[in-house]
Amino acid sequence: MLTALRVPAVTRVTPALATGALLLAPVAVLPLAAAVTLVCWAGGQLELPPLAVALLALAVVAVGSRALHLDGLSDVADGLTASYDRERSLQVMKSGTAGPAGVAALVLVLGAQAAGLQSYVGAGDAWDTAWRGPVLAGLAVCVSRAALWITGCTLAPPARPDGLGVTFTRRVPVVVAAVGWAALAVLAALAVDPVRGPVTVAVAALAVAGLTWHCVRRFGGVTGDVFGAGIELALAVLLIGLAGA
Repeated sequence: MLTALRVPAVTRVTPALATGALLLAPVAVLPLAAAVTLVCWAGGQLELPPLAVALLALAVVAVGSRALHLDGLSDVADGLTASYDRERSLQVMKSGTAGPAGVAALVLVLGAQAAGLQSYVGAGDAWDTAWRGPVLAGLAVCVSRAALWITGCTLAPPARPDGLGVTFTRRVPVVVAAVGWAALAVLAALAVDPVRGPVTVAVAALAVAGLTWHCVRRFGGVTGDVFGAGIELALAVLLIGLAGA
């Protein structure tokens, strides 16, 4: 559910396995992160338009994840704007069709991601100019998957009695999620910038927490779509906040 890479089929998902999958989500997308790094580096070396390179890198991520998280973003936007009735909103989200709000959310969030990502396209031969930006872009892809630590925390119940939410919700202890994001903030301070790094990571965590809280309030809980929406939102915040760092 995190990449389109083929892995042996899992016939039974135990609670321990579900928890481990959520915690290791940033590691699972390392192949996609490496692809984003390569695209940004190659685009810079070829002196291609940075925005075009950024869009290509986002397309690689979308194809590499079967656009599953983008679909979640679209469905959540449609559900939140469809009605104040919980059942009606959940029905709209489950329909699978993209309404005006869903399309607008995709355009705005992908546009924000591309606008931030273009600044990571590096040119030249030196490390600072050629590789640092692309590597940071790849790391942002990995860190964005830590959004699942929040959407899958023990405070967020499933919105439905069936579906993805039942298996993967309430799996990550709040303390574990908080410590995990704090560790990411420390790493960002050491590897990127002592101020912008941790502030950006904190804003990304707060954005995902706010989305999760709002969905719990509106839907009575979270769904698999909320998981995907959280990932896309976190990625947009990270790419914009760390741009030019």
